Amino acid sequence: MKPEGRSVRDQVSSEEWEARVALAACYRMVAYYKWDDLIFTHITVKVPGPEHHFLINPYGWLFEEITASSLVKIDLAGKKVLDSPNDINPAGFVIHSAIHSARPDARCILHLHSLAGVAVSTRKEGLLPISQHSLFPLSSLAYHDYEGVALRDDEKPRLVRDLGDKNFLILRNHGLLTIGSSVADAFVAMYFLESSCRIQTMAEAAGRELIPIHPQILAGARAAVKEVTRGLGADLVWPGLLRRLDRQDPSFRT
Repeated sequence: MKPEGRSVRDQVSSEEWEARVALAACYRMVAYYKWDDLIFTHITVKVPGPEHHFLINPYGWLFEEITASSLVKIDLAGKKVLDSPNDINPAGFVIHSAIHSARPDARCILHLHSLAGVAVSTRKEGLLPISQHSLFPLSSLAYHDYEGVALRDDEKPRLVRDLGDKNFLILRNHGLLTIGSSVADAFVAMYFLESSCRIQTMAEAAGRELIPIHPQILAGARAAVKEVTRGLGADLVWPGLLRRLDRQDPSFRT
């Protein structure tokens, strides 16, 4: 239990604190881009180390309020492993725990209910290859059919099966999900997925015929992603995003 007056930073390793700062920054950026859905989605990151411990948002906090210290450390069952005055939404960890368990490379999982993302998730054809942005998620995209609010453990095997080895997931009638080997990777992946959905909804709203990208170009997208942008360019983009947050409000670091 937390000794009286001892800060969270004093109780965790430097590696965990770094992960906390990155995750808090990610929550703030989701709010900045207006991808948040009040308090009802989650971003998780695995705590560095051999234990299966994870960081998640305190339930009831707006994403723009989240700080490194406010994040709650839990195990795969969603139970606190570090004393915290903040609660979590156990149901919100169902999807995350399934993927973290099955995919060791999924160090960060970002799940959204953005309006554009939900709109595209309702479309039978899903995400269309109509923009350069869409090439990135389409190179590693899976779909999972809607089974109701994600509360049941028996959905986990089907979710894991549908995701497979992909890094982008459209949850039909529900929203979007990306995974990454770091918080930066998961965030930049989501930027491309959500932007692709927004572009598609805007293009379709015009009611005119759309120009699809040639299948040969789409087939070569995976190689292009790796060669041209060093993955998705997260290592290049992330420091700039942090600098912007620091200029706006550096309290996420506390």
